[in-house]
Amino acid sequence: MKRMFFVAAMAIVSLAAMAQAPKFAYVDFNELIMLMPEMDSARATMEENQKTNEEILMAMYEEYQSKAQQYEQKQASWTPAIRDSKQKEIIDIETRLQQTQQSLQQEMQQLQNSLQAPIYEKAQKAVNDIAKAKGCTAVFEKGSLLYLDPAQMVDLTPEARTALGIPAGRTLEALQAELQAKAQAAQAAMAQ
Repeated sequence: MKRMFFVAAMAIVSLAAMAQAPKFAYVDFNELIMLMPEMDSARATMEENQKTNEEILMAMYEEYQSKAQQYEQKQASWTPAIRDSKQKEIIDIETRLQQTQQSLQQEMQQLQNSLQAPIYEKAQKAVNDIAKAKGCTAVFEKGSLLYLDPAQMVDLTPEARTALGIPAGRTLEALQAELQAKAQAAQAAMAQ
């Protein structure tokens, strides 16, 4: 009788230990971020801003080209004072062009950061909430795992996709194809 009680007690202790074992999960965070509807809006805003910046730089470059071409054609007929003045003007335009390009790049980086920060926060919150609800001890990024045994870990990606409003059939491959098609269309439009 004592022995039966001991075996039952050990079984209960073993079950309790197993119930309290750490529960690990993983998520493809990059997939979540890239496929979120908010990221589509951020990409559109970035593309629009990039197009505006390119127009600004192109106008400045055309001014530079025009002044440089004028200088090349007329420098022989100008007095040294006018030639020096025109050279200085070209150098000033070139300097402004470089400064504007650097400034626009910094602004683009800041815009990207400000657009993406709330997206990352929303995705992180969704993953945290799902992990807590499932009783997970830790959640790992799928892309950084060297080895993954799906039988031992829980994939939170499908639930996080649903929580973040990502359509079921949307994939990274489809997104890449979509972005590539847009880029090709933009290049074709510029070529015309």
